[in-house]
Amino acid sequence: MSVYQQLDAWIDQHFDEQVQFLQALVRVPTDTPPGNNAPHADRTAELIRPWGFEAEKHAVPAADVQAYGMESITNLIVRRPYGQGGRTVALNAHGDVVPPGEGWTHEPYGAEIENGAMYGRATAVSKSDFSSFTFAVRALEAVARPARGAIELHFTYDEEFGGILGPGWLLAQGLTKPDLMIAAGFSYEVVTAHNGCLQMEVTVHGKMAHAAVPHTGVDALQGAVAIMNALYAENTRYQQITSQVPGIKHPYLNIGRIEGGTNTNVIPGKVVLKLDRRMIPEENPAEVEARIRAVIDEAVQQFNQQRGYAGDDAVRVDIKRLLLANAMTPLAGNQPLVDAIQQHGEAVFGERPPAVGTPLYTDVRLYVERGIPGVIYGAGPRTVLESHAKRADERVQLDDLRRATKVLARALHDLMG
Repeated sequence: MSVYQQLDAWIDQHFDEQVQFLQALVRVPTDTPPGNNAPHADRTAELIRPWGFEAEKHAVPAADVQAYGMESITNLIVRRPYGQGGRTVALNAHGDVVPPGEGWTHEPYGAEIENGAMYGRATAVSKSDFSSFTFAVRALEAVARPARGAIELHFTYDEEFGGILGPGWLLAQGLTKPDLMIAAGFSYEVVTAHNGCLQMEVTVHGKMAHAAVPHTGVDALQGAVAIMNALYAENTRYQQITSQVPGIKHPYLNIGRIEGGTNTNVIPGKVVLKLDRRMIPEENPAEVEARIRAVIDEAVQQFNQQRGYAGDDAVRVDIKRLLLANAMTPLAGNQPLVDAIQQHGEAVFGERPPAVGTPLYTDVRLYVERGIPGVIYGAGPRTVLESHAKRADERVQLDDLRRATKVLARALHDLMG
């Protein structure tokens, strides 16, 4: 048997154990918000300890976490040193997830298996890659332990908030500086670029009044509707802007949350909108943010003029940036990652995974911004839609999990020389 066949065989022999490991991870909720994720880190460290994997626990200071809008973050680093010289390759997956929401036909944290798929929040994004990364490293060490270099597992817990207190914090604290990195992803493509993301909170102020005398108030909700119409018009315009990165089409904007009003018989005095603007790699984030602010200001001015509002009797807005995640563009040094994953992806899956961009934004950008070449690859289907990520009945096909783990083990063997 070749070394690759031996790696495959080890993964096959231990696959039931791998599935049970993933089930245990999924069954510890990590809804973000609220983001009380330290218990999951503790459970992960407990589960991997019997395999000789000691996890360093790096707790982010409570004041920083609370100011960030979360409750607790403990990031994990598992270091596997093999000898002097060689590369350090990091594998990063995030354990935080969006809340389950409605419409599930399976228990969101049950990790139930049906027709070859495991269902549950984070089965696809990205607790599946806690599993694939861990068992790929276990297979490598059992079959062909490297003679030099090191592998690090980075299990972090704030990707849904932008990664700043996850990988961003580990890198800023000087706790890690790998030569190459692979982040959690899907099995049928190697992602080398991704969109950026700008999230903003727009607070629309009016004046509350009794619904029986609406002329005595200023309706913040009507002002918000004017703003939303202007933003959605921008969204239509974005369809004419095309990215040159394969896998990425055009920018887009989503208003994902609206809050406001006091009661059905009260003119709304305040409405809060939260928006998400995805930026293609060719866009300048500062220009994108300036344009959105200008569109909102113009919409408010027109609204006030049309209704004769002025001074204290006018709609006004406060705009706050919540998140700015830069787009990821490839670094030249990522070619060994792309080559290894494409070669073994073709051998295991029977088709060569293309190197493409994705409209998602991820934590990889935080490594790339520090000069660390990275790609996205892991256990998952062909598309986000197939995985039901961030929707009801999220799932991972167990055959994809098994095969992606083999690809990763084989690629690590090559990368470690």
